[in-house]
Amino acid sequence: MALGDLVSVNAIFPAVKANSKKQLLQLLAEKAAGLTGIPEREIFDTILQRERLGSTGAGNGLAIPHGKLRSIGRITGFFARLETPVDFEAIDDQPVDLVFLLLAPEGAGADHLKALSRIARVMRDPDTVAKIRGAADVEAIHAL
Repeated sequence: MALGDLVSVNAIFPAVKANSKKQLLQLLAEKAAGLTGIPEREIFDTILQRERLGSTGAGNGLAIPHGKLRSIGRITGFFARLETPVDFEAIDDQPVDLVFLLLAPEGAGADHLKALSRIARVMRDPDTVAKIRGAADVEAIHAL
């Protein structure tokens, strides 16, 4: 499963401004709603509920908020690069500036976990992360 298959070019947001984790999640829910047609509140409530179980801040400035929705047809990803990192209660206590939002159908099961694993694996490579942070535009980020 390639990340390019999960995240389309129009689902990449290279310069997001947020002052807090909650504001960031609200902005992501709003952007995801605009692209999926799913109500923003439904997306926000789903990812916030998941965050209450424990932060999805994976460390090294990366967060992977995710959730399962009855109303989505396939696993869909969104990527945001923040202009200024925000506290995300990450496992390493470092602020987050790269965020993958992953939404999956309720019955996705193993495919949802595979997608999460794929994101984490790709983002574990320091060279890839540095290139994403330095990429000039959406197309460059998508290519990475």
